[in-house]
Amino acid sequence: MLVIVMVLVAGATSTFAMNPTDYEVFYKLNNASTFNGLVKYLKANSEQAENLKCIFGIAENKIKMALNSDNEIDAEKAMNFNLGNAKNVLSPRQYKKYLAIINLTISNRSEEVLLTEK
Repeated sequence: MLVIVMVLVAGATSTFAMNPTDYEVFYKLNNASTFNGLVKYLKANSEQAENLKCIFGIAENKIKMALNSDNEIDAEKAMNFNLGNAKNVLSPRQYKKYLAIINLTISNRSEEVLLTEK
């Protein structure tokens, strides 16, 4: 079971190798309506919501600083900070849903870019 979880996390992390501007997905999680919708979707309790708010705030600051200095390595570390801490706060089922939302959002943004660039 642990091996499966590690493979899923490794796969999700490698999936996130992206354009630096796509890291915006992570700092937009702190937007009030986005955050509230995510908490409802994940069915997070109040303690989980409070912890996620803190995690998202710290990750947002780290990602913004990394992107402002054009440092993709630091942006990657900030993303991993977000994912790792969210995993510690959420149940395995909630975390799987969280990863699905992140992947779907990134995928949709990529398709949007492809459609607008033509």
